[in-house]
Amino acid sequence: MSEDLGTRLRAALEPLLAPDEQLRGVCAATQTGMFKGQLVAVGASDHRLFVQGVDRRFAPSGPSLVIGPGELAGADLSGGGGGWLNLSLVVMDQVSVALRLKTTSGEKRKLVMMRGGSGVLGRLGGGEEQLQGLEALGQWLAAHAPGG
Repeated sequence: MSEDLGTRLRAALEPLLAPDEQLRGVCAATQTGMFKGQLVAVGASDHRLFVQGVDRRFAPSGPSLVIGPGELAGADLSGGGGGWLNLSLVVMDQVSVALRLKTTSGEKRKLVMMRGGSGVLGRLGGGEEQLQGLEALGQWLAAHAPGG
C-alpha cells in the first residue's frame, strides 16, 4: 500500500475516533456479500475495531461498523482462498486472509484482505503498511475476541 493509500484509509476512519483515540494500524479490505463487494477501510485502536466502506475516491460511503470491547460475539480468520484444493485458491491462501466478524448486536461482515509485506506479491497487496494494519487487527482480535 502506498503511503497515499494508507493516508486515505486513515482519513476515512479518523472521524470515527474518540478525541483521545489513535489508530494502531489500517488496511484495505473487500467486504463481500452474496452478489457484491465493496472496498472498506479497516482500522484498529487499542479499544475498538473500525470498518468503513469507501467510494472510489476513498471518501466514507455507507454506515460504519465500530466494535468495542465486549461487542464482538465471534471472529474467524482463515486463508483468502477458503481452504479449497485448487491451485489458484491455494495461492490466494498464501497472499490473502478472510475474516468473518459477528457482533453481539447481530451484525455480520466478511472481509478479504491481502497480506501485504515486502515481497513482489506483498508490495502489490498493500506493502508494509497493509502488513502493519493486519498485525494491529490481529492484536486487537487477540485481546478482544471471545476466547482470544
